[in-house]
Amino acid sequence: MKLKEKNNSSKKTKALIKKSFADLMEEKKEINNITVTELVKRADLTRGTFYSHYDNIYEVAAEIQNELLNKIFHSHIFLRTNEDVDCYIDTIFNYLKENENLFTKLLVSDDPMIFMNQLKNKICLTLSQTFHTSHHLNILFFTNGTMNIIIQYFKGETKENLEEICTYIKKMAHQLFFLK
Repeated sequence: MKLKEKNNSSKKTKALIKKSFADLMEEKKEINNITVTELVKRADLTRGTFYSHYDNIYEVAAEIQNELLNKIFHSHIFLRTNEDVDCYIDTIFNYLKENENLFTKLLVSDDPMIFMNQLKNKICLTLSQTFHTSHHLNILFFTNGTMNIIIQYFKGETKENLEEICTYIKKMAHQLFFLK
């Protein structure tokens, strides 16, 4: 019982640290401008509490990125039909929508571009494993374009909403990968 309470407490503390980190990213614009002192003050925690969960600020960022990627790519999806592609794209966009506030805060700077590159690489890998090498340029075009549109959305540089972008991305995927 006590271990479970400790785990729940630890999860809550880590969630608070991550939220505070995202808030500071939005304000500071760069991860290098965030200190552990600022973060623990924002989260109303002690430095010892922070260091019992993380070694440094970069580890917080890495954990956020890894969690996001793992949640989006939790199972292998076979993309054989338009419906499979739609489901795959919906999974990604549903997750982006569910975490819209976090992404908006994190993508105000160029630091989270590492995450977006990892996301792009995972999408590229999934598509490459599904389609023939003859689609290589289509895969690069699709993933680079998709990531740029998503980044523009979260930076407030496009008027379209996530649903409109998702619909458009699915349409483009159908044209690139299923029309011959």
